Amino acid sequence: MSGLFPLSVTGAATRRRGKRLVGPVDFDWDGQGTQVVLGPNGSGKTTLLRLLHGIARLHEGEISWACGTAAARNAQAFVFQRPVMLRRTVGENLAYPLTLRGVARAEARGLAEGWADRVGLAEMIDRPASVLSGGEQQKLAIARALIVEPELVFLDEPSASLDGRATREIEAILSDAVEGGTRVVLATHDMGQARRLASRVVFMLHGRVHETGPAHRFFDAPETAEARAFLKGDIVE
Repeated sequence: MSGLFPLSVTGAATRRRGKRLVGPVDFDWDGQGTQVVLGPNGSGKTTLLRLLHGIARLHEGEISWACGTAAARNAQAFVFQRPVMLRRTVGENLAYPLTLRGVARAEARGLAEGWADRVGLAEMIDRPASVLSGGEQQKLAIARALIVEPELVFLDEPSASLDGRATREIEAILSDAVEGGTRVVLATHDMGQARRLASRVVFMLHGRVHETGPAHRFFDAPETAEARAFLKGDIVE
């Protein structure tokens, strides 16, 4: 274990073509529980996750992990809203990140079979990943992220466009991961999902952290008018 936390974010910002997308952002996280990022469309949720993970460039400020940036990146995984599938079988998709880390092929195959079973894809392990349904591909993407036992996984709208059954299955996988000690940062538009999974909430507005705190406090007694309006379903600009 690399000891990622505490995480300290100070004045962090990223830009694209001269336009600031997120920032300045300031917050601290001790790594406990599941951090859910909420906010209106265009508020910067996805960009914040990318910035923290290092796939969006940090133009200003500082993001400090307890173990240092390089070690932190190696202890993290990222699951995109649209699953990225290799042109390989389900089993080969699962084994791929292990073989990149030097795990022997036979061991990687065994671990892949175990994870396929855990996420309900055991009968599909030799099928091309491209033929899976959207929900099955998302389960595969999450399993492929978790198979390397990251300390932290970022997920960007993992249940977008999925039906209730697929959403429930994905939430069960994530809950099991959290119980096993994996930390989760999840961006979602699904308020029910946020209430079910969050232990802390980061509410984004106009590219900045507008409000943050324990989930129960945010949902029951938000501190700002904008957060109250958002929870009511009003348009927040």
